[in-house]
Amino acid sequence: MFIQTETTPNPATLKFLPGQTVLDVGTADFQSAEAAAKSPLARRIFAVAGVTGVFFGSDFVTVTKDAATAWEHAKPAILGAIMEHFQSGAPVMEGEGPATGGHAEHSGEDGAIVAQIKELLDTRVRPAVAQDGGDITFHGFERGVVYLHMQGACAGCPSSTLTLKMGIENLLRHYIPEVTEVRPVAS
Repeated sequence: MFIQTETTPNPATLKFLPGQTVLDVGTADFQSAEAAAKSPLARRIFAVAGVTGVFFGSDFVTVTKDAATAWEHAKPAILGAIMEHFQSGAPVMEGEGPATGGHAEHSGEDGAIVAQIKELLDTRVRPAVAQDGGDITFHGFERGVVYLHMQGACAGCPSSTLTLKMGIENLLRHYIPEVTEVRPVAS
C-alpha cells in the first residue's frame, strides 16, 4: 500500500491519500480523541503524539497537529497508523458514525435563497476546498449573512478568512444579491 501526502494551505495540516475509499458518503470531523470513539482509524491516528484533529473525506484523511510537534516526527507515525488500519480490514467507522458532510436544514421564507446558496457551495466551493483537504458546509442564513462551518484543513487555516471574504463571499454576492456577508461559525 502506497499512501501519498499533500501539503495544504494550513501548515498545521497534512492531507493523506491512501489510494482507496475512506468514506462512502459525507465527511467526518474529529476535534479530539474522545470524539473519535466510533472510528477505529481516527483512534489510531489520535494515538500519535501531537495530533489535534482528524478529518475524513471520500478518498482522503487530513490530520492536524499541534505547534510543538514537527511533521518530520509525526508524519511517519501517521502513515504507519493509516497503513495498519487499512491492512487490518477494520471499518473506518463503527455503527452509525458522525459522518455528516451535509448542510444544516433551513426552513422559512428564505428557502429559495438558501437552496441557491447550497447549490453554489456544492458545485463551486466544496470541490475546491476538498482539494486542500477540508470542507465547508452551510450552517445558516439570517438577514443577508451566510454562516458557514469550516472543517478539516480549512478549520484554523491562516488563509481561511481570505477564502471566506474574498472568495466565497464574492461568489455568493455575485450570484445572489440578497447575500451581504459570509461569516464562519465554530464547531
